[in-house]
Amino acid sequence: MLGLARHSWRRSTALLVCRPLPATSPIFALPPRTSRRSFILLLAALSTIGPFSIDTFLPALPALQVALGASSLQAQQALSAYLAGFAVMSLWHGAISDAVGRRPVVLASLAVYAAAAVVCTFAPTIEVLISARLVQGLSGGVGMIISRAIIRDCYEGPLAQKTMSNVMVIFAIAPAIAPIFGGYLHQWLGWRSIFAFMLIASLLLWLWVWRSLPETLPLAARQPLKPAALWRSYAEVFAAREFQLLAAALAFNFSTFFVYVMASPAFILNHLHLTSTDFGWFFLPVIGGMMLGNRVANRLAGRMSPRRTVFLGFAVMGSGVLLNLAAQFFVAPGLAPGAWLTFISVAPIVVATIGQPMVTTILQLMVMDLFPAKRGMMSSCMGFTHVMVSALTAGVIAPHVADTAQHLGLASAAFFVTGSGFWLTYFLARRTAAPAPGR
Repeated sequence: MLGLARHSWRRSTALLVCRPLPATSPIFALPPRTSRRSFILLLAALSTIGPFSIDTFLPALPALQVALGASSLQAQQALSAYLAGFAVMSLWHGAISDAVGRRPVVLASLAVYAAAAVVCTFAPTIEVLISARLVQGLSGGVGMIISRAIIRDCYEGPLAQKTMSNVMVIFAIAPAIAPIFGGYLHQWLGWRSIFAFMLIASLLLWLWVWRSLPETLPLAARQPLKPAALWRSYAEVFAAREFQLLAAALAFNFSTFFVYVMASPAFILNHLHLTSTDFGWFFLPVIGGMMLGNRVANRLAGRMSPRRTVFLGFAVMGSGVLLNLAAQFFVAPGLAPGAWLTFISVAPIVVATIGQPMVTTILQLMVMDLFPAKRGMMSSCMGFTHVMVSALTAGVIAPHVADTAQHLGLASAAFFVTGSGFWLTYFLARRTAAPAPGR
């Protein structure tokens, strides 16, 4: 079974990686009332649940700690509990959707998320808040996991690449917007308003999904949800070397910037000497970089081979990482707090984020096509790997490197080198294993 899956994967990735694909039409016909643009916006909104749930309340952590009489460790556990639930359930969202369909899994998970948001909003103690955040994590991963499976249900070729790029750039932008939004909510209405916002947003999203999201997985394509077979499938996926390398490349590549998101309070308040409402001076330029990278990725789809686009993306990211190290070690230490320090510290990170969408989109499609009959499960396994690395970044790496801007730059560079190393290992192994011409 694994050999057959790898054979079909090699055929599909030979098309995906080696040469540009011709333009294709959607595999799935959207309902007449649903335009492709609104469909993409819906999938993008679903994918932002996770980042917003993690990052929106970062500026309010100190106030939350004081209001509930919690220790700093307990306050941090409100984040860790969400990530733990997210990681555990990310393994199951896709597999369940492969069995019962995408739509019912999304609707049920959003309902659970909204219920947990109610408890978070009115939590009387830190213990209740942590428990509710765990439940939020169990349901909050549905958007990221299922949206990727839906895209692969509906599109192929350059159209899949463009659609995934549009959705993923919003997913990547969400961690940048969330702290800004959360900072203003906290300042204007208090920390509980952040969870009230999560409640209102999830209810509105549930209504949008109920009205506009069609079922994209036909009955004939569904997989039975049998525990023994499921266990074997998971074992096959995680044992596949191609999956290990591509999923690791994606996860570590994402943490090149995510480490700055998790350390943003220290970076912005302590190193740049800005205030809690000045997060936009860091995150808004980063959003611009990601949007530019997304535009470049869309323009290159069908014109440049996906393999070359990935290498170009890593090259752009590497340039930003090197500029960031040079700025933090040789320029920033001699600058006083102010506009120049902010510019010198932020501009190289923006350069790095331009390359990120060019890498992420294509690698995600490659992972999804490793086992084409189980794209929901592939999205789950990819999401699990992503969340585990992100949890390591948030809970272990970021707190230990946030003391200085130099340490943050080194950590970001280490994530980049690791992610690009996994990609190069995959690429070289694939070239070595490629069949001779005519076979």
